[in-house]
Amino acid sequence: MTPGETSALDLAVRRLDRAITQLEQRLAVRTVALRPAEGGDLFEGDADRDRLVAELSAARERERALEEAGAQASVALGRAIAEIRAALGDEGLTANDDHPDEADGEAAVRVDRPGEG
Repeated sequence: MTPGETSALDLAVRRLDRAITQLEQRLAVRTVALRPAEGGDLFEGDADRDRLVAELSAARERERALEEAGAQASVALGRAIAEIRAALGDEGLTANDDHPDEADGEAAVRVDRPGEG
């Protein structure tokens, strides 16, 4: 190698070394910044974590129970609507399937009474 090539290579090595050092310093700063402070754990201990897990489990169980109750209420409401329609003599409307007056998933109830127009 010639002296010019050596100095260019040395210069490149020094620049690379400096870049690596800067990268390591920045990485160290970010690592410290992301590390939680002393005693700054999100949960104070296993008791908090366990309590939150239990609360989440109870909330999910309540959600399932409410969904089931909602489904049962929907079925009961459908039966009640069919019974009311049958009692009013609207035999053609007792089946609620694909009713033309339905909008946005809600059944429109139309009751025609004699003398009303």
